[in-house]
Amino acid sequence: MQHTRNFCIIAHIDHGKSTLADRLLEMTKTVSARDARDQVLDSMDLERERGITIKSHAIQMDYLYNGVMYKLNLIDTPGHVDFSYEVSRSIASCEGALLIIDATQGIQAQTISNLYLALEHDLEIIPVLNKMDLDAAKPDEVKDQIVDLLGCDPGEIIEASGKTGMGVEKILASIIEKIPAPTGDPDAPLQALIFDSVFNPFRGIIAYFRIMNGKMRTNDRVKFVATGREYDADEIGVLRLTQHPREELSAGDVGYIISGIKTSREVKVGDTVTHVDRPCSSVIEGFENVKPMVFAGIYPIDPDDYEELRTSIEKLQLNDASLTFEPESSVALGFGFRCGFLGLLHLEIVQERLDREFDMGVISTVPNVSYRAYTKKNEVIEVHNPFDLPGPNELDHIEEPYIKAQIISKSEYVGSVMNLCIAKRGILKGQHYLTSDRAELTFEMPLGEIVFDFYDKLKSISRGYASFDYYQSGYKPSNLVRLDILLNGESVDALSSLSHKDNAYDFGKKMCTKLKELIPRQQFDIAIQAAIGAKIIARETVKALRKDVTAKCYGGDITRKRKLLEKQKKGKKRMRQVGNVEVPQQAFLAVLKLDS
Repeated sequence: MQHTRNFCIIAHIDHGKSTLADRLLEMTKTVSARDARDQVLDSMDLERERGITIKSHAIQMDYLYNGVMYKLNLIDTPGHVDFSYEVSRSIASCEGALLIIDATQGIQAQTISNLYLALEHDLEIIPVLNKMDLDAAKPDEVKDQIVDLLGCDPGEIIEASGKTGMGVEKILASIIEKIPAPTGDPDAPLQALIFDSVFNPFRGIIAYFRIMNGKMRTNDRVKFVATGREYDADEIGVLRLTQHPREELSAGDVGYIISGIKTSREVKVGDTVTHVDRPCSSVIEGFENVKPMVFAGIYPIDPDDYEELRTSIEKLQLNDASLTFEPESSVALGFGFRCGFLGLLHLEIVQERLDREFDMGVISTVPNVSYRAYTKKNEVIEVHNPFDLPGPNELDHIEEPYIKAQIISKSEYVGSVMNLCIAKRGILKGQHYLTSDRAELTFEMPLGEIVFDFYDKLKSISRGYASFDYYQSGYKPSNLVRLDILLNGESVDALSSLSHKDNAYDFGKKMCTKLKELIPRQQFDIAIQAAIGAKIIARETVKALRKDVTAKCYGGDITRKRKLLEKQKKGKKRMRQVGNVEVPQQAFLAVLKLDS
């Protein structure tokens, strides 16, 4: 244990975390020249294209320092706010963290929130100033920010570059010297923390864990405490670029366990593993069931693909336990699924993966968050779909989820950022200047308001400089109404949404205008209406296409033309009664891009 170090990397998106990890693997010769490639720890094509880490990855490195061989376990963490629970479990498995900050951009919102998580777990922080090879680097300015944030000595900050390999040896030396060796009693009952799991089509679910106390041997009978399930440890081992089986792992080690588990729901991140015959007296604190924050309906473009879509989502769930789904049907779209996601990025990634990995074309409905509806009989109903909302005669009040949002921006954009947040019903809770030209704003806002276009607007008003991070802070009563869209008097359930009463009129008007542009003209008038309950609040009309029935009349009496027009009028009336409105696919997506 004295020669083991467990550490993770904390960084904002695009601050060079994966590139620096590549250099660490090269320097410790963990990856051979043949296997070397950019972002070696990012296994999905999607991660490489977008430059983000979606699934975290653990890897063990050996490094010779002052004549002693050290085992370094790097537990990679996803950087995005949607996966903050997984980040917290990865951090709980470590004794130290590399805090990587881009020398050109300075400290960002997610860096701060993940840093606070690390400090809560008493981790040793090693600050690293990355991208020092760039001409735009501002080392002195960013060092001042780090000193203000951490209270460390400027000399402790390591200057590095993931691209050129500068400063990597210093980082490895700091990991060994500053991060404490793991503590734990190898003779105590087994107590291990699961921090991630992956699905292998041949071996089932592979769980990654860190042993806090005790020992685990191959073929031990183990129990997963949160699920109460018992398994045989068919294979245990350590994680290199591939898996290396071992007969025994002891306190302080990071490894994997394969026990023939077939469904991802049986392995929960944050769970405690112990022996069946000699269980530990207490579980590792901090475990929670991951709750979806954003809900959306996903429907196949072709209704015949419903069963295929179910199979695709089930396969996807094996890799991603935080995705939840249940069947639902819509009058407009047919049969589909109501899916729960951790956030908007998660929703986007799931849609992208359905398209790429399973070739499934899908339509997704308006994303919305889960509300709590209280009825007059004091019942509480979780509302994930606007159509589940009880009627006005049963409903007492609705509560909606609120978030605490941290936004870091250049001071010249503070005014426009404030205007944006206040327009989204945000309340300013605090304003703090990190340096003379960088401000940190704290807002309390409804989660439902950031689901649509908040992030895009924030980026455009701050020219890409503002960074945003949030966590859920609880539920509050709110004055919400269900906004229905009617086409020729019939409600289109896929376009319904829950909206605040003050914004409902504007939102309804925008929806009608947008749909008027998108719905093609047909042989009859189409009335597009927005309604709250029985009250119509906005209307647009798509005028009918008119066939020129008088084209064949070259002269003669006007009554001949009139007779033809009257005949056409009667036919149009009949069409209007039986006519079906064709709604193109982009109309369902239009709601998301109302302001663009």
